[in-house]
Amino acid sequence: MPDLTFRHHDAAAARQIRATVEAIYKDSYTEAIASGDPFDTVEAFMWRFDAYAARPKFDMVIAYIGDEPVGQIWGWPLESAAAWQGLVQEPEPGFTKEDGKRTFALSEIMVRQAWKGQGIAHALHKELLSARTEQRAELFVEPDNATAYRAYLHWGWRKVAEIRPGLPDAPLFDVLVLPLPLGR
Repeated sequence: MPDLTFRHHDAAAARQIRATVEAIYKDSYTEAIASGDPFDTVEAFMWRFDAYAARPKFDMVIAYIGDEPVGQIWGWPLESAAAWQGLVQEPEPGFTKEDGKRTFALSEIMVRQAWKGQGIAHALHKELLSARTEQRAELFVEPDNATAYRAYLHWGWRKVAEIRPGLPDAPLFDVLVLPLPLGR
């Protein structure tokens, strides 16, 4: 794995480096952007980023090799059951009960094309989640995203449900959960 450094950003700091966030997205999701899917356009992605980065407990990490940003990850603690709107079926009673301390929503993880397959996504995953104090993390993954799906399962995530979040043009996602702290 390359020699990485990490920079942590809260919501305000993340908004200050919006151009970096966009550049990493453009280079990480070239095929998705080229597909023409309205959910994957740069504009739609940046609209979602702006909404996420408006959350007061937003937490983001960017990985660098030297001065070059090569990947990013972010999320936030879920404050209410409203975050689970669009859940196809609740996997167990009380699953959607949230209080800001139970579940960390891992929203995005991406690595630029030239650095994929070098362990950077996993390093970002560990860097962000190792400091989390919530009981569990959750993420949404498209079922046909085989590369990401395999990685998540290998890192200990497990599928518990499906969801179509209340976002414009959102696809149906699988919901994966991971117990925290890491290694538990």
